[in-house]
Amino acid sequence: MEIVHVYTKLRGEFGRQCLFSDRPAELLVDVPPDPSLALQFIPKTPRDQALQGCRDMSEHQVNTERFESESCGINHVEGGWPKDVNPQEMEQTIRFRKKVEKDESYINSILQLGSVMEHCIRQNNAVDIYQEYFEDEEEMEESQEPPSAKTINVFRDPNQVKRTVTCLSWHPDGGRKLAAAYSCLQFQKTSKDMSLDSYIWDIENPNRPEMTLKPASPLVCLDYNPKDSHTLVGGSYNGQIAYWDTRRGSQPVEVSSVEQSHRDPVYKIIWLQSKTGTDAFSASTDGQVLWWDVRRLSEPTERLVLDPGREGNLDRALGAISLEFEATMPTKFMVGTEQGVVVSCNRKAKTPAEKIVCTYDGHHGPVYALQRNPFFPKNFLTVGDWTARIWSEDIKESSIMWTRYQMSYLTDACWSPVRPSVFFTVKMDGVLDVWDILFKQNDPTLSLKVCDEALYSLRVQDHGRLVACGSQQGGATLLEICSGLSSLQKNEKSLLAAMFERETKREKILEARQREIRLKERSRSEQSREEDGGRDVDGEESPDQLIARAENDFYSVVETEQRRRREREDETHREKGVCEEKEVKEEAGTETSQ
Repeated sequence: MEIVHVYTKLRGEFGRQCLFSDRPAELLVDVPPDPSLALQFIPKTPRDQALQGCRDMSEHQVNTERFESESCGINHVEGGWPKDVNPQEMEQTIRFRKKVEKDESYINSILQLGSVMEHCIRQNNAVDIYQEYFEDEEEMEESQEPPSAKTINVFRDPNQVKRTVTCLSWHPDGGRKLAAAYSCLQFQKTSKDMSLDSYIWDIENPNRPEMTLKPASPLVCLDYNPKDSHTLVGGSYNGQIAYWDTRRGSQPVEVSSVEQSHRDPVYKIIWLQSKTGTDAFSASTDGQVLWWDVRRLSEPTERLVLDPGREGNLDRALGAISLEFEATMPTKFMVGTEQGVVVSCNRKAKTPAEKIVCTYDGHHGPVYALQRNPFFPKNFLTVGDWTARIWSEDIKESSIMWTRYQMSYLTDACWSPVRPSVFFTVKMDGVLDVWDILFKQNDPTLSLKVCDEALYSLRVQDHGRLVACGSQQGGATLLEICSGLSSLQKNEKSLLAAMFERETKREKILEARQREIRLKERSRSEQSREEDGGRDVDGEESPDQLIARAENDFYSVVETEQRRRREREDETHREKGVCEEKEVKEEAGTETSQ
């Protein structure tokens, strides 16, 4: 039953109908002003008062309940056989198949299902369901979007006492896993409760790590083997090198002996390009670069001391804190040191002195990051103090490009593997900066506040779309970069090559000019030295003579200063006397006039 409400009202209750007509304007009332009332008028002083028209708002934080997922696997095996048939026995399965194939019901069912399957196959062949019709249009739209990045996942240290993520390494096959090294680099803050473990994470499951690596000492650095995705090598806080095979569990397969290892924490370890795929080399602040074969870690295969004097003296060695190796240059490698110097080395040199080729000096603090451009290997990126610098191998005196000094300390950097002009930096204030030097050089293209604590490590996936940042409190944040910053742009390589060449030429001209100025100054100083030598008959002065001459010069300066002060005082006295005489004369003149 439908309920309907009906409201009724008589036409007469609406009132009289309005009738409008056009007529000229007429004056109905005219009130003239009264002057007597104007005398009583009091002008009111205006007052301005501001009012806020917005509503009062309050900010609250709500922590939603965490959703935990667990990975499970199912192993499908061959089944459906009768109990009296063993599927492992080939003769029994063949006999049973022949028996079933002779059955009439089996033949009828196959004939019925065959027509249905044939129809589906023809449908699939008629239309390509994977064809993309608007590839060009999508690319145009993506290229015009503003630079952006979004957080996908955060992998947190599962232990009670949080540690810094000191190094990150992507899985070489597709980058679906991320290995993270955890350690506390501040010796005074380490505690007995602090865990030694490092972890391998599945990027789609931030709840718990996929695998735990259990070293004897906390890992400072680690690296996946690009030739074998199951093997990793890591450098420990106590200087040891450890080698893992993930198929054999969490314990390391090989560990170097303490006597033959580094004396300080191993800050960087890199796999080398070799036929066996088992060679790596490591660097530490003890001033050594050691080469290893992970199949036999009892002792290093080779050793290099980073002595700038090229004498192999370990006491004067520069502490290494970063490493760079490019597979296209198998004999060359570069080392970033604590003193802000980048050392270029040649492994195949005949003598240890010749292995250190040259140095690049340009930072006020440790060189925390060092990487060659993947598209232009002659140009490399360094990070130390508050700046990031781009160098050319041909220019030793200065970098060819650099960022302006930031407000926070820079801790890591790396090039984009996809775009040659893009690089990433992380800072102590928790900000990730994305720089596109073709777009602008003074400011980053994109700045993103990743977290409230300091960021210490950075690694970009091989596809260039995902970036992982490690923080001081043990959080590894995974971010996805927009397609504009992760896909190659038109003419980008040629434009960047021209920019690098132009900047290199400019620095060469400035370097030559500085060399000329230094030569002129040297020649002037030599000439002045010769003139002084010609005046001195007895040759060089003895230390006693130099002291006596310095004393005479000092006393002569003091005497001249005292003489100058006396003269100044005499002048002031004279001026005072002249003024007094003038006053006496004026007084005498006034008396005579009276």
